[in-house]
Amino acid sequence: MFRKCTIFLFASVASFLANSALAAPSNGVQVVPKPADHRVDITIDGQPFTSYIWPTRIKKPVLYPIIDADGVTITRGYPLDPRPGERTDHPHHAGLWFNYSNVNGFDFWNNSEAIPPQRAPKMGTIVFDKIVSAKSGASHGELVTDSTWIDGQNHPILAESTRYVFAHYGPTRSIDLIVTLKALDHVIFNDDKDGLLGLRVARWLESPEEKGGTFTDANGNATKVATAATLPAVAPPNGEYLTSEGVKGESAWSTRGRWCSLTGHNDAGHTVTVAIFDHPGNVNYPTYWHARGYGLFAANPLGRHMFDPKQPPLDYTLEKGQSTTFLYRVVIYTHAATADELNREADAFAAASN
Repeated sequence: MFRKCTIFLFASVASFLANSALAAPSNGVQVVPKPADHRVDITIDGQPFTSYIWPTRIKKPVLYPIIDADGVTITRGYPLDPRPGERTDHPHHAGLWFNYSNVNGFDFWNNSEAIPPQRAPKMGTIVFDKIVSAKSGASHGELVTDSTWIDGQNHPILAESTRYVFAHYGPTRSIDLIVTLKALDHVIFNDDKDGLLGLRVARWLESPEEKGGTFTDANGNATKVATAATLPAVAPPNGEYLTSEGVKGESAWSTRGRWCSLTGHNDAGHTVTVAIFDHPGNVNYPTYWHARGYGLFAANPLGRHMFDPKQPPLDYTLEKGQSTTFLYRVVIYTHAATADELNREADAFAAASN
């Protein structure tokens, strides 16, 4: 019933640049489906912004790469297009994605082609179904897709419909995600750490404070992360988190806020702020920030007990046929955004009907 894609992704950032230059008109936001290549390319004024891709090797659709208005890539290359000096931990961290680590006991977050066969029955896969619509425009473009969340026993448990809105104002670029999940069975999002909207950033946006260590998921599977000092001195990390509540650096992890930003500069001195905005309509607003110094930048409203052990588990539940919608905005600034700027953006997003 569900056809699995078997084509691996080989397109690099360089090929994306070339393909976009050939395929997209020079004005506005162009959303160009390329189903034969398992991708949709998004450009702004003829310059690459991102691609929606669905390779089997990462077990979910993602937006990758993400490029700012000055042509600087803010996402890690590994595992899709590794770059020198990058970390090679967490092969399931690719671009910008939406999934969760414990849905009816199945782990969608940690799944990738690196998972050994003996663990596969406990993993979940998000299978791309179709492009519903793709629209280009002067100030924004839209992409609507359908996907299915399939558990490790090959049972479909969630139908996903996601609307992406790609926009720009001046040099600032943004992505809105409006994700609707419909339960195809009784579904429990068990309270857990790894979720829900995730972004893995480039090396220079990592924290210089990162001490490394071993990180363990809910099933006891460990991943080792190197200290910043042991990695090659390529684009030294200098990223710093800031939340809407004024929490800075690695202390942002497990705290709540309506936005969280990450600011840093690359070795050419180019400054970027990447910010994620929560929406008041989301479950358990404001979200917890699963923001790690090694480059994982995630918003997870569903891990209430995991992030704050004094609180009872959330265990968010949908009965068969019920739906829920999550709304997030990701903004990429080509300067160090101030708290005032970010608060204004959060206010605007909260007021948006989407």
